[in-house]
Amino acid sequence: MRVHIPTALRSYTSGRDEVEAEGATLDDLLRELDRRYPGFRFRIIDEQDGIRPHIKIFINSEQAKDVGVALRKEDEVSILLALSGG
Repeated sequence: MRVHIPTALRSYTSGRDEVEAEGATLDDLLRELDRRYPGFRFRIIDEQDGIRPHIKIFINSEQAKDVGVALRKEDEVSILLALSGG
């Protein structure tokens, strides 16, 4: 499935804005991406396996609330980072 990578995380994917990956769940997908791009998952998922507060993940157009969401091969996953600062 297609995974859209935000600019802030592209240093992990050698600058690629989109990668292909597989997984039965969002957690499986993120673990696969972390195997290929070490450190990637930690930027998105906290120590309690929750999606970090400043991260939003969409499966097609539906926001994922947790990493247990089931995925299909035709899904598109978009990872978004909230802007912050003052």
